[in-house]
Amino acid sequence: MPVSFNPPVRTLMGPGPSDVHPRILEALSRPTIGHLDPAFVGMMDEVKKLLQYAFQTDNELTIPVSAPGSAGMETCFVNLVEPGEKVIVCQNGVFGGRMKENVERAGGIPVMVMDDWGKAVDLAKLEQALDTNPDAKLVAFVHAETSTGAQSDAKGIWQLAHKHNCLVIADCVTSLAGTPIKVDEWGLDAVYSGTQKCLSCVPGLSPVTFSERAIEKIKGRKTKVQSWFLDLNLVMGYWGQGAKRAYHHTAPVNALYALHESLVMLREEGLENSWQRHALHHNALKAGLEAMGINFIVDEADRLPQLNAVTIPAGVDDAVLRTRLLNEYNLEIGSGLGDLAGKVWRIGLMGNAARAENVIFCLSTLEAVLSDMNAPINKGVALSAAQSVYSA
Repeated sequence: MPVSFNPPVRTLMGPGPSDVHPRILEALSRPTIGHLDPAFVGMMDEVKKLLQYAFQTDNELTIPVSAPGSAGMETCFVNLVEPGEKVIVCQNGVFGGRMKENVERAGGIPVMVMDDWGKAVDLAKLEQALDTNPDAKLVAFVHAETSTGAQSDAKGIWQLAHKHNCLVIADCVTSLAGTPIKVDEWGLDAVYSGTQKCLSCVPGLSPVTFSERAIEKIKGRKTKVQSWFLDLNLVMGYWGQGAKRAYHHTAPVNALYALHESLVMLREEGLENSWQRHALHHNALKAGLEAMGINFIVDEADRLPQLNAVTIPAGVDDAVLRTRLLNEYNLEIGSGLGDLAGKVWRIGLMGNAARAENVIFCLSTLEAVLSDMNAPINKGVALSAAQSVYSA
């Protein structure tokens, strides 16, 4: 006979999802009301305004897609790419490769700008691609590459793209609320993110924002958007301002309660304070890991504070260590993806996980298991190194 599922209590310090704050879990449990109820419609308007704050934009079309971040990505590509159009895609990890897939499935022609995994997008390579392909319509890049922990220069990419009359699509799934994103100041035309990273909300929603330039392109399409569900010409009618809403789909009501609460918490903390908090705890984790002899794969100037990709010490079995952390300490850290599988760990400090107690817990348990595995690390120094950052 099936019984109710009660998940174990874990500390989530992988690449996502992150620990969900108790306030957000409580919001999720509130009574469900109709998705066209005036009270719910009012909350939808608040969600839009709060997302505008998080993205630092005045874009009217700023909404959560009723599906995870991958659907946010697809929303951008299926609406902005028409068959036969060239799209310059910058790839420096797994998720740039997914952008390429989206371009192809929308009938576009991807022009790839390839950089080594763990490196930021090379602006000189991008400029060369733009010069070589003057008929390109879009530039797509990953602002915060979750597979490597590298952050690229969004403002520099925008300046090059707009100089060549291209719109810009940016993947900010891991960066939103964890590191600066200034959509209007940086001229980003289409941006997608996720709720399960630095917002510490439940997975399943994808905040997106589109500039007026992007909306003009969508409205001027010569072909139908290939996805009915993600067609923004239809979705805009549902997320329009005020009480008059055209029915499009049944919104995930309780998940949107949770997102609203997470955005209220972000507003209470202040966006700049959230960025600073993530940076502080990254610096403490960095000090502890490096004292142990564990190194980062990304140059410091291009390193994300909320996603820390570090090399696995020689002779350590990746899967065995992560399994022991999970089974013995209820601590989750992430494995490497793609080219980095089996070579790195990805340690997340996202949202509610970006706290001193999590940093100290991660360092102490990691040292305990590595010591038991006779790994070549420096023992007894990690915690004091981290504490020195907090006491500075």
